[in-house]
Amino acid sequence: MTYDRLVCANCAAPVSEGRCHVCRANRERLEQENLFAGLNPTALIALLAVLIAAVALLAHQTA
Repeated sequence: MTYDRLVCANCAAPVSEGRCHVCRANRERLEQENLFAGLNPTALIALLAVLIAAVALLAHQTA
């Protein structure tokens, strides 16, 4: 899950904006927990497509 869609219970603002200390602490925690937290879904799909293409190319070369 990306934190750009989360809403802070303390200030009711998006966590990605980091308006209060609770937002900033949660944003920092999420960034440390998940390597891909900062990527948007489009970037993740593109990364997955590149990975699939690399595996297909490798399978084609070994066959």
